[in-house]
Amino acid sequence: MECRILELTINSANDLREVRRMFKMKVYAKVFIGGNQEMEKRTPVDRHGQANPAWNYTMKYSISESWLQHHGTMLVIKLYCKRKLGDRYIGEVHQPLKQLYDYAYPLGGSAVVRFPVQMGSAESQGQLCFSYRFGEKVAIDKLMLAESIASFLVTGSGGAL
Repeated sequence: MECRILELTINSANDLREVRRMFKMKVYAKVFIGGNQEMEKRTPVDRHGQANPAWNYTMKYSISESWLQHHGTMLVIKLYCKRKLGDRYIGEVHQPLKQLYDYAYPLGGSAVVRFPVQMGSAESQGQLCFSYRFGEKVAIDKLMLAESIASFLVTGSGGAL
């Protein structure tokens, strides 16, 4: 089976819906691929930008080639405002991985894009900017071997640092 490394950088958002009245908005993003909760990753919280946060935070995913060719595999980025009494949902962006791949492929496999942030069927509230790069195809067994070697070099034979 073959896969590709997806390098995704959540850059920034602008003109987001204000979800706090009394305190500053502290925004972070949760990223899901294919509805798989185990693949969830998060950006750090932006504590300064409020309705215009900036992260420039990069995360990596191993994406099977079959997921890239399936129209239903979605990249979902949900934005939240961090609060002590429970985080508040701001909105989200949904994009099919195949569409992102097909757009970036002629550009060398990478692109910078901007999409409206939606909240249900309501009008969009701001925009989210992210960049991404799809790596070359690699066999999963080779990828696992490379990750094992990298882990060994970082942690040594005894496990975690």
